[in-house]
Amino acid sequence: MPTRVPVVDYLVLGDEPHLRARECSHCGALYFDRRNACAKCFRTEFGTRALSNEGRLRAFTFVTRAKRPYVSAIVDLEGGGVVKANLLEVDQPGQIRPGLPVVLDTVTAGTDDDGTEAVAFGYRPRGGDQ
Repeated sequence: MPTRVPVVDYLVLGDEPHLRARECSHCGALYFDRRNACAKCFRTEFGTRALSNEGRLRAFTFVTRAKRPYVSAIVDLEGGGVVKANLLEVDQPGQIRPGLPVVLDTVTAGTDDDGTEAVAFGYRPRGGDQ
């Protein structure tokens, strides 16, 4: 099996890939980036929290200036957290709507000369919910 590395440090690979956020120990605010202090309560203690792989589409836009058009989306995750990612397996505006249930999926973004795969994430419509 080839070596796989995530393209962002908050993507956890393995049997069940998921996103992991830093969580303020005081107020529960979630962040994907490193923080010296919480932007909500200004405390400095953080833990980590695995986020749900399921959510609902909050907003989206079709990006057509690229060689291959894609859908950029904002997803509200079940149990908390909001993430911006591409919406996968969609090529027509009529296929999606705000509130559409989605699920996390991983994709190989590229492979280097040694066979190491760079793994990215996106969301696809949950089966049967399109």
